[in-house]
Amino acid sequence: MSHTSFNPSELNPGKLHACLLGGVAPRPIAFASTIDSDGRVNLAPFSYFNVFSANPPILIFSPARRGRDNTTKHTYENVLEVPEVVVNMVDYNTVHACSLASTEYEKGVNEFEKAGLTEVASDVIKPPRVLEAPVSFECKVLRVDSFGDNPGAGQLVVCEILKMHFRNDILNEDGFPDPQKIDLVGRCGGNFYVRASGDTLFEVPKPLANLGIGVDSIPDDIRLSSVLTGRHLAMLGNIEVLPDETDVNDYKLMELSEIFLELQDDGSALELELHKHAVNLLDNGDVDGAWKTLLSFNLG
Repeated sequence: MSHTSFNPSELNPGKLHACLLGGVAPRPIAFASTIDSDGRVNLAPFSYFNVFSANPPILIFSPARRGRDNTTKHTYENVLEVPEVVVNMVDYNTVHACSLASTEYEKGVNEFEKAGLTEVASDVIKPPRVLEAPVSFECKVLRVDSFGDNPGAGQLVVCEILKMHFRNDILNEDGFPDPQKIDLVGRCGGNFYVRASGDTLFEVPKPLANLGIGVDSIPDDIRLSSVLTGRHLAMLGNIEVLPDETDVNDYKLMELSEIFLELQDDGSALELELHKHAVNLLDNGDVDGAWKTLLSFNLG
């Protein structure tokens, strides 16, 4: 693999910004609702954003200084005046309204109205929340940390969640957000977004309860395969115990007999075909079947 490398100091602010936003992606979007000391509402999206703590529940987003003229954003100014914010999440149905709300209107212009979104009074803070949002977090601002006064400098708004709102139609039967129903979008570089639903979603087992054997413990003839990729090897390394010889032999007889009969006189071709078959199984989430396929080659 080859790489193109930079020191950040070698790049002008525009190129550095493009590299960072294109390379750190996708990013969730904080659709932040704030008010100023005169009670005027502002709504703006920020993709420098994530959740950083569960106890206490903390969100952080950054309305960075503008790169082109080094001015600060209304959201930043508002949270200094009134340290409260509603962080609304952005789904596919609201992403275009979110983009419209990012237009740099004059201070005092209500982006709810410009974007065609509905204000709903919050329960415990002054700024309103977005009715159409799948999730909204009412927050108090604990502090604002500035990384300087240069163009593009971040302004971290550290928020403690006081109340959470989840639209009922995005919850599963256990009352938790369902990834398939919530239909969130993420920000990428340039004008690109990603939609987190349907075939773009996949599951990866967490190695919390089990201790995976690791890639380094995979037999060399498998680990050095010309067909298996690093992703496939990591999936294989996440298994706790290898299938025993009896299970492998039963699988060979039931599932792999045609491959062995066809290529029994050509060991190299047989091994390659088994590795290709294992790749197909892994791509469909069958780690156990892939292991049995790979181990079957060395059975007597």
